[in-house]
Amino acid sequence: MTDTFAPIVDRLRRGIRLPPAGWMLAAMLAFYVLAGLFGRDPWKGEDAIHIGAAWQMLQTGDWLSPDLAGRPFHEPPLYYWSAALTGKIFGWLLPLHEAIRLASAIWLTLTLMGLYYAGRELYGEDSAAASPLLLAGCAGLLLHAHDAQPMLIALAAYSGALGALATIGRRPRLTGVYYGLAVAGCLLGTGISPTLPLLAVAPLAWWLSPDRSKALQTLLIGLAIAALVVLPWPLLLLMFEPERLHGWLATELAPLKTPFSLPGAGRFAAMLPLFAFPALPLALWTLRLRRRQWTAPPQLLPLGFLLLTWLLLAWAFHPREIPALLMLPPLALLATPGALALRRGAANAFDWFAMSTFSLCVAVIWVAWTAMALGWPEKLAKRMVVLRPGFVGEFDGLALVVGLVATAWWLWLIVTAPRSPYRSLTHWTLGFTTLWMLATTLVMPWFDYSKTYRLVAQDIARTLPKDHGCLAERNLNRTQLASLSYFVGIEPVAEASKAGRACDWLLVVGENRRQLAAPDSDWQKVWEGNRPGDRNEKFRLFRR
Repeated sequence: MTDTFAPIVDRLRRGIRLPPAGWMLAAMLAFYVLAGLFGRDPWKGEDAIHIGAAWQMLQTGDWLSPDLAGRPFHEPPLYYWSAALTGKIFGWLLPLHEAIRLASAIWLTLTLMGLYYAGRELYGEDSAAASPLLLAGCAGLLLHAHDAQPMLIALAAYSGALGALATIGRRPRLTGVYYGLAVAGCLLGTGISPTLPLLAVAPLAWWLSPDRSKALQTLLIGLAIAALVVLPWPLLLLMFEPERLHGWLATELAPLKTPFSLPGAGRFAAMLPLFAFPALPLALWTLRLRRRQWTAPPQLLPLGFLLLTWLLLAWAFHPREIPALLMLPPLALLATPGALALRRGAANAFDWFAMSTFSLCVAVIWVAWTAMALGWPEKLAKRMVVLRPGFVGEFDGLALVVGLVATAWWLWLIVTAPRSPYRSLTHWTLGFTTLWMLATTLVMPWFDYSKTYRLVAQDIARTLPKDHGCLAERNLNRTQLASLSYFVGIEPVAEASKAGRACDWLLVVGENRRQLAAPDSDWQKVWEGNRPGDRNEKFRLFRR
């Protein structure tokens, strides 16, 4: 028996190998991809909206164009196709919304793979693992990467395109195929605006190629492949649902009719210090180290792609976190040489900061879990209930086991990681992942209690009689409409519509007395409620 476990014990003593490669790297990134996908409802915001649209596609069987709560949803279909497929395949094993959310894991995996190959091609085999680790370590990606989020398709397309264009001089045919698939996937997954940087970078890739005539042929082949993949969807839409095509085109082209916004560009840039930490300072360090080599492909390709993306974001998007995600793949790629070339003092400081910060955060999560599940410390337990009125914590043995394993793994990583240029980056990314894993297992019920509309939807369904007929709504946003449809099958119509004016039931949402008022004296309030802990957003249900 001792001989059987001796290799395992010896492997644990030797610790993790750096740089990570093969199955070790795959396991580390899989840990990041899967953490936080399970054990929670569709959350308020983008998560509920996109899960609701994919669920509607499954319910109606209309795979040509997505709907949301029975209304046209003018979004490109690729994410909803993938999410509906994962829901159909894994819905027997998982709650349907978790099975749908698995589509995000697929697109995030493709993103990390594409960035790995781009890093390998530009900086060499030993540097390749740093690129996906840097992207996974970006603070702004974590939450959105584990929601139902179509923008992950654009991240996969950007990473794949960078990986393909890095090989344009060595593998022109493969470059054309992958570049074409990246453009097609981005257009079918996220629309016209996020696809523009992929098209704008083509002249830069052509200019950087050692054989420009062959590079031109490669890019033209890629664009031809993209056209062949993309065109069937709008043609089918034009044939069967032309009004949907016109609505989608109007939605896509509207942002491009606005002028370039210099303040918008400034606000996108202002997001990066925190949103893209630690990739941004490491990218600046790369440019400092290689200041005499800016025109070489390893620096100019990701830098040019980053600048093009930033400028096009300022033209086509309002400054928000979701579109800002598009800057992360080229930024992480640009930061790769700098992350592995830190001076000893800076590397040790970054390593110490990562270990101490995440160890402290892990301890805080455990204290929060004891308060939630065991009622100790008593004051903290009471405070958690004050913040989430009605919440009752329960002891979950599976969550405890997962938390203990993740914590032990983090401590093992701290103790055994050898000295290496990868050490600080590995501690940062895996510390971030461990913290997220603990938060989404140990204290997930507390977060989930207030982030979902399940309780509100169920209260409304209980209040409405079974034969209530038509229900109108006022001021409900897309998250609320999607949640009502998904949780209880209620799809209200707009109050201002012809059907809405004929309804005898009305659901309103607002923050003040004017927004929550009944249309006139003929209406009687029959229910009022809100999400636990949300004192601003209130719902009222009226009956004529």
